[in-house]
Amino acid sequence: MALTLHQSSVPVFVQSITGVINCIDKLAAHAAEQKIESALFMGERLYPNMFNYGRQVQQLCYWATNTTAWLAGQELPKFANDETTLDALKTRLQKTIEYVQSIPADAVNAGETREIVYPAAGQQRRMRGGDFLLHQALPQFYFHVTTAYDILRTKGVNMGKRDFMGPIPRMVQF
Repeated sequence: MALTLHQSSVPVFVQSITGVINCIDKLAAHAAEQKIESALFMGERLYPNMFNYGRQVQQLCYWATNTTAWLAGQELPKFANDETTLDALKTRLQKTIEYVQSIPADAVNAGETREIVYPAAGQQRRMRGGDFLLHQALPQFYFHVTTAYDILRTKGVNMGKRDFMGPIPRMVQF
């Protein structure tokens, strides 16, 4: 059986987003233990010209929801991108999971040869759906997941690779 676009996207998004939610919980515990206002972490960044933590999380949500919508040929979901607290980020992450899981697998899979038109560097780019997922969407998604994780690690939040990866799906035994 061939791997499908849906198998290569939606469960991957859900696993990583669940990991990000768990990392936010660890951040909240760290902030409470250190008596630091957790909202201060929203503006942290790795380098001055990079997005801050809150924006990194918004961007990973953008790539998960929009990729799923583009592949399925659906209208893009609308989010205000106005989250200013960790709880608001967790709500956004949960809505992202709910959205990507709401799209039927057949609709996502139908996007393999669909032309995906997406904004990049102030212009419109075009790619076939399968190529878009593998060479644009997943790398973008993982970049923002990784950068969000790295911001928290540089600020002393005690997390590891298992936290980053999120829950591994149950595998079929052979």
